[in-house]
Amino acid sequence: MRVYLDNAATTPLDAEVMKVMCDVMENNYGNPSSIHSHGREARALVEKSRKTVANLLHTSPAEIFFTSSGTEADNTAIRCGIIDNNITHAITTRIEHHAVVHTLEAMEKAGTIKLSFIDVDSKGNIDYAQLEKLLQDNERSFVSLMHANNEIGTLTDIERVGNLCEQYNAIFHCDTVQTMGHFRHDLGKLKVHFLVCAAHKFHGPKGVGFLYINHKIKIKPLIYGGSQERNMRGGTENVYGIAGLAKALELAYADMEQHCQYIQGLKTYMANQLKETIPGVQFNGETGEDKSLYTILNVSFPETELADMLLFNLDIAGISASGGSACSSGTDIGSHVLTGIGASSIRPSVRFSFSKYNTKKEIDFVVNKVRELFAVNA
Repeated sequence: MRVYLDNAATTPLDAEVMKVMCDVMENNYGNPSSIHSHGREARALVEKSRKTVANLLHTSPAEIFFTSSGTEADNTAIRCGIIDNNITHAITTRIEHHAVVHTLEAMEKAGTIKLSFIDVDSKGNIDYAQLEKLLQDNERSFVSLMHANNEIGTLTDIERVGNLCEQYNAIFHCDTVQTMGHFRHDLGKLKVHFLVCAAHKFHGPKGVGFLYINHKIKIKPLIYGGSQERNMRGGTENVYGIAGLAKALELAYADMEQHCQYIQGLKTYMANQLKETIPGVQFNGETGEDKSLYTILNVSFPETELADMLLFNLDIAGISASGGSACSSGTDIGSHVLTGIGASSIRPSVRFSFSKYNTKKEIDFVVNKVRELFAVNA
């Protein structure tokens, strides 16, 4: 058996999404910027997809801009949001995705901003009182906080953050890459200026995402070229990717409650089985249903001689999981998230992340393989 439990890194493409994309690739190959009929057909598909996304998020199509990835969307929001609004102070945490942390650190190094880091506790929860103090002490800040941490799954109360940012006239950027398609985002109510999506996190295609830009915020493009995306992003649109994104988000919203209940059940079952099977097993981040993303379970195993080879042995057993963020895989650098929450450096950690395609049988298989590994090395 081969088991894929790395859905926080990327998800399998939904068959219905594949069908839509193949149809577009075969029949709608015109350039959306061309004025002839083939171009107009492609443009209509892009705008239909934009309207689908906007309707699901309760916002205007004019506030949705398609990008190549969540990383590009994050960079656009951060760099342009700060520079074009003359912001000199930014607030974030040390456990954000590298697309956020590295971008802000680069801007601090260049002298563009002063960067403040909010403390997080051992579960990855931010200090809201400290956030308010930083907002009080600075004239206008740019706040960048993710909805759910991509390694440990801990949720941030973005409604609370949004209200604080509004109170102190701050700009709020939220990386929702892990929660888009898994939570319902109502942009008619949420006080956020920038919000980010990557389609491949909810059974859509890789290489496409979007950036929500609140109409109250004005920025210039990060990428110049043509007049695509209403002069906000140069470059010919990824038409079939955009169509796939819209279809994937539509499917996610149609069955969200059912999938949430099912996937949460798998996560809870696996956590309980591991606790019964491996003495001393612990979990990184929050695990409560109201405080944690239901697709992620970060497991802290007892100290063992096989720590450095644990992921390798799981792979040999046919199990795909992650030791942290997949964007850092293949390097010898430890997880900045686990370091940021003070997790033990001698306990090996594995992120198991689930999707609607996983089964209880697969969970049993994984738990048994883990048990065998620790029994051999006991």
